[in-house]
Amino acid sequence: MQLEEDHLGPHLNGKHVRPESLMMSYGYNPEWSEMAVKAPIYQTSTFVFKNAEEGKAFFELAYGLREKDAEEQLGLIYSRLNNPDLEILENRLRLWDGAEDAAVFASGMAAISTTLLALLKPGDVILHSEPIYGGSDYYIKNILPKFGIRSIGFQASATSEEVSELLDKSGVANKLAMIYVETPANPTNHLVDIEACVTLAKKHSTDDKKVVVAVDNTFLGPIFSHPLKHGADLVLYSATKYIGGHSDLIAGACVGSAPLMKAVKGMRTFTGSMASPWTGWMLMRSLETLKIRMEAQARGAETVAAYLKQHPKVEKIYYLGDLQDHPQQQAIYEKQCTAAGSMISFDLNGGEKEAFKFLNSLRLIKLAVSLGGTESLAEHPASMTHSDICLADRSKMGIGEGMVRISVGVEHPEDIISDIEQALAKV
Repeated sequence: MQLEEDHLGPHLNGKHVRPESLMMSYGYNPEWSEMAVKAPIYQTSTFVFKNAEEGKAFFELAYGLREKDAEEQLGLIYSRLNNPDLEILENRLRLWDGAEDAAVFASGMAAISTTLLALLKPGDVILHSEPIYGGSDYYIKNILPKFGIRSIGFQASATSEEVSELLDKSGVANKLAMIYVETPANPTNHLVDIEACVTLAKKHSTDDKKVVVAVDNTFLGPIFSHPLKHGADLVLYSATKYIGGHSDLIAGACVGSAPLMKAVKGMRTFTGSMASPWTGWMLMRSLETLKIRMEAQARGAETVAAYLKQHPKVEKIYYLGDLQDHPQQQAIYEKQCTAAGSMISFDLNGGEKEAFKFLNSLRLIKLAVSLGGTESLAEHPASMTHSDICLADRSKMGIGEGMVRISVGVEHPEDIISDIEQALAKV
């Protein structure tokens, strides 16, 4: 039996059902697949039409040649356009953020690049926070200019007044088309005020042009932060990270309003940047444990951060649960985050030599990039994930040679601390 739904989502016995309770079954009918309790992998490139008229109707909808009738649904055509695994996954994924629609991609960068190409055109300006993930930084600063799209960066720690002044002084504020923020920022955990960005976007929107606010929410995932509730238009994820959560797949996602997602999905069709059926099935598996994994990792990170903060060889810690000395950041945290997550960065006394010695001495924690998996990972942002950012810009962003970034996994926190303790002893 299917759950009843209204505009707020599925409900049962008069109460709306929480996302974590829907991840096992929502959007899938066992009758489609010999009553299998789990959706199978629809490993097919194409789908059979009942007749030629049906094929024509499906393509008219897929290519936007006409609007859907009230009760009409777009049928399955070809796995570059739609596939049951991806459709079920997208229906479930959008529930966490309360979005109207979702799209999954072959990688986080595929999600970002496809979304930006869908919504920006030559002559537009994108205003973005700094720091952001190194791949995103390179794409915005080096790839988009080839399409005539200019970027303006602002420090994640800047006030809303400073950001507005920076934009006004640029001389191209009238060309602003998108505000793109990564909050928390990778790797410093700096928070950006989403509501302030929405206010700025509305200020520069016109009847003919809406300035879109897009938020990369990878660091807190769809569990601990919900940017759409604060006015953002789109939320982007590297689904490789917490959503996938097991370091065994590469994927990306974008969620948001139906009109914007129609444009994003349209671009995805022609760039061919969709995820595969197998990846979609793997992500469905991961969504079932997303909340309990992230909550366990956040509890572990709290313990690890407390240890790091008191260690004499740690100069500074960047952790969302330790913002009491930063009232502006604390205020943003209290407004738009529900937990501190499991990402911790810290500066060691010294520089690259000391950071490398620490990283090379780890035994339980793996020395690898990426984050959000069940295992704890550590890396050196300055020479790894953010190495394509010039030294001067890295310095302004606070990414020093002594910085180490740790993604806390689901191991026992005392065991993680024991590994950190013995590695720090060798520095």
